[in-house]
Order: sequence, then C-alpha cells, then structure tokens
Amino acid sequence: MRLFNTLTNTLEVYAPQDGKTVGMYVCGPTVYDNVHIGNLRPILVFDTLRRYFEQYKGWEVIHVQNVTDVDDKLINRSIETGKSVEEIARNYTKAFFDLVDGLGVLEPTHSPRATEHVPEMIELIRELETAGFAYARDGDVYFRVEAVQDYGKLSGHRLEDQEAGARIEASEKKENPLDFTLWKAAKPGEPKWASPWGEGRPGWHTECVVMSRKYLGDRRDIHAGGFDLAFPHHENEIAQAEATMPPPFFRFWLHNGLLSFEGEKMSKSLGNFAYAKDVLEQFDAETVRYFYLSRHYRKPLAYSTAGLEAARKAVQRVNNLLADIEATHRGKTDAGFGEQGEAFVQSLEVFRAQYIEAMDDDLNTSGSLGAIHELVSAIGRFRQSAPTQDHGALRVAVDAVRELGKPLGLFQPRATGAVHGIEADLIALLIELRGALRAKKEFELTDRIRDRLGELGVVLKDTSDGTIWSR
Repeated sequence: MRLFNTLTNTLEVYAPQDGKTVGMYVCGPTVYDNVHIGNLRPILVFDTLRRYFEQYKGWEVIHVQNVTDVDDKLINRSIETGKSVEEIARNYTKAFFDLVDGLGVLEPTHSPRATEHVPEMIELIRELETAGFAYARDGDVYFRVEAVQDYGKLSGHRLEDQEAGARIEASEKKENPLDFTLWKAAKPGEPKWASPWGEGRPGWHTECVVMSRKYLGDRRDIHAGGFDLAFPHHENEIAQAEATMPPPFFRFWLHNGLLSFEGEKMSKSLGNFAYAKDVLEQFDAETVRYFYLSRHYRKPLAYSTAGLEAARKAVQRVNNLLADIEATHRGKTDAGFGEQGEAFVQSLEVFRAQYIEAMDDDLNTSGSLGAIHELVSAIGRFRQSAPTQDHGALRVAVDAVRELGKPLGLFQPRATGAVHGIEADLIALLIELRGALRAKKEFELTDRIRDRLGELGVVLKDTSDGTIWSR
C-alpha cells in the first residue's frame, strides 16, 4: 500500500513497523460548539483507512483521537454564555460522540481529554526549557523556533520565508514573533493549573505531543488531520517532540483536503458552514459517507445539497438492488448454479482486484466506489440474462458488494425485525393504492410511491403473484 506522506511530499510504501500493528493519531474536536460538516471529513476518511487496514490488511490499529477541552475558543464561549468551560466541554463532547456514532464511525482505541494530561504537558515544557528550546516571560512560556534547524519541514513554511502575518500572534514578550505559546498565564475566571511558572494552562500545540506519545509509545506510524492543521499545529508538534527525542516524531503525516462553500474554505469564522447535525436531519449517514468518499481525500471537496442528493441516489440504487435480490431469494434453498453462474462468480474477483488496487493507491475511495458500481452493473446484466437455475450466484455477488462496501461503511445489511400494527397496515394500504393506480396507468404516481418507500428503506417487488415488500 502506498500513502502520500506530507513530510516527504511523496507517495511512499506503507506498512507497520512490526508488520502487524498500526499506531494512528487523528486530531479530534475542540469541543466549544457542534461540529460543522467540514470537520467530519478527517473523521470519516481516517475511519475508512482504519477499517481497510483491519479488514483487508489484517493489521491491528491503535487509534488515538484527542478531545481539546481547554482552549481560547472554549473560554470565549464561556464568557458569551455564562456557562462554565467544564459544562460547555462536557455537553459538546457528548454531542460529538453521539454524532459520529450515528455515522457508524468506529470508536477510537483511546479518546484522551487534554485536561486529563496537564501534568505531563508541564513536564514536557520543563524539559524544553531545560534544553534551551523554551523561555518564560511573566508567567507565559514560549517555544524558541530559531533553535530548531529544520523548522518548517512539514509545511514548507521555512523561518527565513516567514513574516509576522495574520496567523502569528505578535507580542513584546517574545524573542521572535514566530515563537509559539507553550503555557499561558491564568487570567481571572479561566481554568488554571499550578506550574513552575505560576498558575495557567497549556497551549494547544503541546497537547497532542503528550497524548500521542503516551498512548502510542514507539508505534507512532501515522498522524492525520485536515490540511489546515499542517501549519502551524502539526509543524509545532514536530518542533516540540523532536527537540526532546530522536526524529521522526511520526513516520507518515496524512492530510485531507478541505471543504469549500461557494469557492471559499468552509469555516465558522467565515460564517459559511453547515452544522453536521442539521445536514444529518436531511440526509442519512450512508449518504453523507458516500458524499465524502466519492472524491479522493487529498482533493478539495465542494459542499452542495445537489452533491448530497446525487450521493443519496447512488446509495439507494445499490441498496435497492441488494435488498431486491435478497427478498427474492429469501427462504430458498441454495441448490448451486450452473456453468453460467459459476463463470459469473469467478468474474467477481476482477472487481475485487480493482477495488483493492484503488484502495492501495493512497486510499483512492473514488476508485474503489467505481469498482463497486461496475460490479453492481454486472449483477444487473447477469440478472437479466442468466437462466433461473443460475440465480443462486446473485447471492454470492450480493455478499461481494457488502464485503467491498464494509471498509467504506456502505451497503451493509440494514437492521430488520418484525413490523407490526399500523406500520405494516400502512405499507399494505400503499401497495393496494399503487395497484389501483397501475390499473389506471398512472405510472408517475406509482413510481413516486415506490421511490418514496425505497427512501424509507422499504423495497417493493412486483411479481406474478402480486407486489411483495421487504426491509
């Protein structure tokens, strides 16, 4: 498998150092608000990478995703609302995990909170100060970037090319405007911890260094996040870590492209965003996953309702076909299949090989979805042309689609169960009404009933014995 390593700016062959265990750190949320739909892209992309590692490579993944529960944004939200930082962090942390659970995201191996690791952060800052990489000023502590010879090697933001710009906080306390904060002296009403420099709190860039080293140890294989984190956050992580340990801090750095809205990066600061929870009230989780994975993770992605509608139709087409085949063959004994069915089953390996080739090529999920859609088209053609005795091969093909969709979080069997009472009666009534409309040749209305039921997860199949339905 090859992955694009931002650190070297090249595609490199990736494998775990011990051949079986992957250590992966993915930057998590700052829990001062509900996440917007752009924040979900790294969550879904690297959930897919983990699933693929585990299912197709057979590797164990130690997946660490932090929660930043102390930060300037949380403090500002506390001032705005009058609620404590702890209450805000607690509420939005729960909202975040409820949201990603609804999206089918695998639970991280570790989800450490920044506030749980402040003593270790203080220890790291003391180590940096002792080694000459940090200095204190009036209760604040700054990192001395000029002490790092290769600062900027991840992002390309070399010191000699930088100026004190919009993203750099200038201060008379700093030796260099580019020096970044490791420890912030406490202000009235802010969360604070005792430290050698007085009461205060850690800087954002220090948190991830401590937590990744604690939970991954020497298995620091992959550090991932959005491209907007490459500088300054990830660059400053590397500077701190490699000032106190031999490089590399992480072997591979993976960055996903950003979402855009009307040609601009989607962000809360610009006001051009949509909350993920609101989008998920309009579109189901599978549609949202498909929308993200239909484009290569490193490319920018334009958010649009039209794009999500197209994703919904693509997902429905596949799910409806699979459900239809399963409903048709439910309860039938598999008596095998003939020569044509055998040849079709063997041809499935071609699509599986195309899928794996795409996924191994820097997690090319758009290519892997293409392989799945080619397989679905082949199933449709075979279904139309194959002798009845060969239709047992269709169930093998359905299993193949579900296998390929699993790392993507797509096309899996939906929860079934007995349908009782008014729900079953209403479905039966709609089928009866649809039959009456068909008799009058009002096909536009019959199609609308079928399509709307399909959107709700109810698949209709017209047979010589009447219309049957299934989940």
